Amino acid sequence: MIKQMKYFQAIVRHQNFTKAAEECFISQSAISQQIQSLEKELGVKLIQRERRKLELTQAGEYFYRKSLVIVSDFDRLCSETIRLAKGGEDELVIGYLRHYKGLELKETITEFNAKYPEVFLQLINGTHEELYENLRTNKADIVISDLRRKPSEQYVNYFLTKEYIYAELAINNPLAQIEKITSDDLKNTPIILIAPQHQRYDEEIFYREYFGIKSDFIFVENLEEAHLMVVSNKGYFPIEYNELPAKSKIVKYVPIIQNEKQIYKKYYAFWRADTTKKYIEEFAAMLKFHFPEKAKSAII
Repeated sequence: MIKQMKYFQAIVRHQNFTKAAEECFISQSAISQQIQSLEKELGVKLIQRERRKLELTQAGEYFYRKSLVIVSDFDRLCSETIRLAKGGEDELVIGYLRHYKGLELKETITEFNAKYPEVFLQLINGTHEELYENLRTNKADIVISDLRRKPSEQYVNYFLTKEYIYAELAINNPLAQIEKITSDDLKNTPIILIAPQHQRYDEEIFYREYFGIKSDFIFVENLEEAHLMVVSNKGYFPIEYNELPAKSKIVKYVPIIQNEKQIYKKYYAFWRADTTKKYIEEFAAMLKFHFPEKAKSAII
């Protein structure tokens, strides 16, 4: 009956027997026979045909809603059973940064699932160091993060994109009137960063060495707290291009400049160079494709 449910769902989606049959790779007569057999087994009419239009009966609407849940559970049951039988061979564990907000990973997962429905995707998130540790100890197959340490031959460093950095400042902050802002301009304005207690020292070292930050540091627990600190004029929050809202009346986003160029972070997909796991490279290539070209500098 599961197969008949899938045929029935295809007919409802397309509102057409011919298109549903094409999707299911069977003939129109065969799919019609399957629906008739389903209705006979249930003893109820599911679909009414009136003037070349398909309409669900009350029983058909109920059956359709419930069948979506049943088919989804059945497919998941099959996938998990196969995964366990293969000892995780068709499983991919993907790590990503805890505060990641972009759509690229979601779009990639959707595309990958459509192409490889038999592969079980497991997602974990964490700080940069947590992701690195998961990769080092084989708890993750591939992680998406910015480059924090010197590249090692033990890992593949697959470039994805670079994101230019802006200073989020309260609109009434005098620095918000500057068209481009440097580390020297910001040296007396604290930088606000999101990081757990154990990660704060490493974050400070990274921002001082990589971006030349000279100001004091204020650490907060979450994004909402960071934005509130900004509008309270407690400091500035470094925000990436892909996170910029369309418009704001309470804050201003100013490009941060170093050596006449806007600063940026480079993002990579990392995986162990000695891995024999399938699908990793293809997943990384899909992910790179979904990163937008919009991540450009405001400085021409």
